[in-house]
Amino acid sequence: MESKHLTLSDLNLLIKDTFDEKFPGLVWVKAEIGELTVNRNGHCYLELVDTDPQSNQVIARARATIWSYSFRMLKPYFETTTGQSFANGLKILVSVKIEFHPLFGLSLNIRDIDPAYTMGDLALKRKEIILRLQQDGIFDMNKDLELPLVPQRIAVISSPTAAGLQDFLHQLANNPSRIYFYTCLFPAAMQGAETAGSVIQALEQVYEQETSFDVVVVIRGGGSQLDLASFDHYELAYHVAQFPIPVITGIGHDKDETIVDLVAHTKMKTPTAVAEFLISGAEAFEQRLLETELYCSELLSNRMKKEKEWLQQTVIRLKQGVRQLVKDEEHQFNMTAFRIKNSVPSFLHRHDNRFVQHRHRLQLAGLRTLGDQYHFLRRRGADLQSLTCQLLEKRKSNIMRAQQGIRGSLNDKLKFEQSRLAVTDEKIRLVDPVQVLKRGYSLTYQSGKLVRSVNDLHEGDQLVTRLYDGDINSKISNFKAHESKKNDL
Repeated sequence: MESKHLTLSDLNLLIKDTFDEKFPGLVWVKAEIGELTVNRNGHCYLELVDTDPQSNQVIARARATIWSYSFRMLKPYFETTTGQSFANGLKILVSVKIEFHPLFGLSLNIRDIDPAYTMGDLALKRKEIILRLQQDGIFDMNKDLELPLVPQRIAVISSPTAAGLQDFLHQLANNPSRIYFYTCLFPAAMQGAETAGSVIQALEQVYEQETSFDVVVVIRGGGSQLDLASFDHYELAYHVAQFPIPVITGIGHDKDETIVDLVAHTKMKTPTAVAEFLISGAEAFEQRLLETELYCSELLSNRMKKEKEWLQQTVIRLKQGVRQLVKDEEHQFNMTAFRIKNSVPSFLHRHDNRFVQHRHRLQLAGLRTLGDQYHFLRRRGADLQSLTCQLLEKRKSNIMRAQQGIRGSLNDKLKFEQSRLAVTDEKIRLVDPVQVLKRGYSLTYQSGKLVRSVNDLHEGDQLVTRLYDGDINSKISNFKAHESKKNDL
């Protein structure tokens, strides 16, 4: 029996009929956007995937399209409602028409989208990120840092073109208290897919100069809720939470808080509010300084007043004590003077007799000592005279011998020098220019300079030739250099 064969196109047509019969209307499908492209005609082409929650592996895949007339309505509706960009990685709930084309195969044509499903997924993701940061033990790390009393060295992370940046800088520079703040900008993208990576890079640059700053300020101008989604990012929040410098955010929104706001040290509503926070902190510190100064001044004034009163009382007591001391000492002096006056005559009489006795004894002892010393000195003088005569005779003999030796050495030296002088005179006489000229030599001058080579002369030069007994003037008509001399030159 011959089996029935189908062509591929027949098979695909049967599959198409089956799909049309099985799914005649629209079907709501949950999926994740794997890839998304929009061509120049405005048509959106997607690849929808389904992943296993356990292994995170793709278990299903399908092509999908949103034609331009639908995409122009669905995209703004979705982004306005969810505050998220319609992009890769989002989980969506879409109403699709299942289509099977014999040539292109299965395709899902998206007709509608439910933002509530995505919003729930985003809220879940946000909650998961917060829980993960808390489980990592870093959620409050930046909040636990101590904010400097007067943070004046500020690292600013913002887009250079952000209006909020200019408001922030203007507010700091024109504060009424004229407090100076040093700011350094670290540029970063403040919206879009590059935000997280750009801000992280800026934080790393600040970290390299950690000791140069008191706080880090992350600011941007106002924006839609969609623009804030970039700050609900785990890696960015992870870096902010663990940053070693207090981080202050002013991302420009009033109602909602991003995860970066939650992990930062201080969250303010706007860049201007951040500037006011820094200025008010500095002003409060300045006010505390003024109050402390006033308190210290009053304390010092009171203390000086008390010390002055104590000093005056002490001076009064001291004066009284000195007067009493002087009076006591004067009385004691008078008593002592009276006792001395009464005891001096008897004391002088007693010691006068003793003085006379001691003087007599001293006279006798002095005479004996003088006699002994006189005889001793005479003996020593005789010995010294004899020794001196011997020494003089010996020195005289030595001097005479030295004179004879010096006289002989001087005569020999004189003869030697006379001989050298005669030889030198003869040498000088032999090299005397006059004697050289007498031997037949001559000297030639040109313009007062001695001629040493014919190469220094030219035809027509005037020459003066000096002989021993006169000069000869001449003029060069021609000259010839010796060949050997030319070669030498």
